[in-house]
Amino acid sequence: MREHDSVSIVGETEWVSLADACRVCRVREAWVLEFVAEGVAEPRAPADSRHWQFDAAALRRLRVAARLRRDLGVNPAGAALALELMDELERMGWRR
Repeated sequence: MREHDSVSIVGETEWVSLADACRVCRVREAWVLEFVAEGVAEPRAPADSRHWQFDAAALRRLRVAARLRRDLGVNPAGAALALELMDELERMGWRR
C-alpha cells in the first residue's frame, strides 16, 4: 500500500493486509473481525484472519462501517444493515 491513508490509493486489483485495513479505517482489529463476521466486507482467504487481505471495494465498505461506528455509535450488525440498504438504494438508481 502506498503512503497515503485513502482508499483511493488502492487500485481495483490491489489488496491490503488486515493491519493496513485497520490503519486506513482507524479501527482496532477486533472491530474488523466483527465487521467481517456481520458481512460488511469479505476478505481474501477468509478461513484464517492472519492472512486476510482486502480489495478496494471491501476497504470502502469497512471505512463506511467504521464511520458509522465512530460518528453514530452503530454496532457491526447495524453497519451491515445500513450498507445493505445503501447498496439497495444504489441498485434502484439513487446516488450516495
